[in-house]
Amino acid sequence: MKISIQRDDLIKPLTYVAGIVEKRQTLPILSNILIKCKEDKIELTGTDLEVEIITTAVCENDTGETTLPARKLLDICRSLPSGSKITIEANDDKAVVKSGRSRFSLMTMQVADFPNLEASNWETELSLDQIEFKGLLDRTQFCMAQQDVRYYLNGLLLEIEKDSIKTVATDGHRMAISEIALNEKNGKNISARQIIIPRKGVIELSRFLGDSDTTATIQINPNHIRVTAGEICFTSKLIDGRFPDYNKVIPSNQSKIISLEKEAFKESLQRTAILSNEKYRGIRFEIKPKVMKVSAHNPEQEEAQEEIPIDYEGEEMEIGFNSNYIVDAVSALQTKEVEFALSDANSSSTICSPGDKQTKYVVMPMRL
Repeated sequence: MKISIQRDDLIKPLTYVAGIVEKRQTLPILSNILIKCKEDKIELTGTDLEVEIITTAVCENDTGETTLPARKLLDICRSLPSGSKITIEANDDKAVVKSGRSRFSLMTMQVADFPNLEASNWETELSLDQIEFKGLLDRTQFCMAQQDVRYYLNGLLLEIEKDSIKTVATDGHRMAISEIALNEKNGKNISARQIIIPRKGVIELSRFLGDSDTTATIQINPNHIRVTAGEICFTSKLIDGRFPDYNKVIPSNQSKIISLEKEAFKESLQRTAILSNEKYRGIRFEIKPKVMKVSAHNPEQEEAQEEIPIDYEGEEMEIGFNSNYIVDAVSALQTKEVEFALSDANSSSTICSPGDKQTKYVVMPMRL
């Protein structure tokens, strides 16, 4: 196999594909990417047996296929100057990468050993603007758990109904919910279902979905999700488990509603949290008419306090939170003001944009 390609045409698709390749693999072949020549394009495939990305790049090529070390090839391409031309020639168990006066010899592995994440018989299919789908993921994914024994929390719930699509993520201490409406342009006869996309799949999806109105096609079967956007085809296995009933966690009848200027609130929390306990990140809220005092202290007996003017005339209360959870939720909202709703010191609070109930964050309190 011999191909010639512009470095700038290769670097972006190679970055997407190499992104899912783990540094430490149980199977050596998983450190490589599969390269197939197809007419005036090459097809690049990377997988870790859970997630697979296939994308293409324009090139001048012969026919053939090979596998090359993903990270090394990416590092070589990044090190070459912009505008340079790359030639890759593979024979038997070695490939030579040339560009200008640079020459690199890489070991290849058998194409037949490269795994294929077989997925077919799609039962549900719909289309979404990439920017809408990316927004759903970005507004909720930071609440996913990491390596929780409750494996179904180490991912994101995608709930499809006939007239809406919703994403939900929780780590047991906080929860994010975001929803958008569907109509006929998104697809007809969309079947309702719930699936859990694994954490790595969500992160990779968010990485390549563009901030454009071009369409992403979503296909689902009982074990896989496939998203096709432009030149990229993404496939991921699903987490086999039952996501908890998130509706039971959403507080109701919250009597204390506080509207705050988003940036001022976030900056106050970030400043105060500097002197919080580094492990628990606890921060105390003292809510009084017209003012909310935010304070933190640490085992070194250091303390920080800030006062924030608020439009509130209700009864006084104190409540503690992990400052990171509040800052993450506030940062994810796109409005200038945020609405902070509470009921009592032992109940979860909700954070959302005023008048917008489609995106909501629920944060459990902590004892300080």
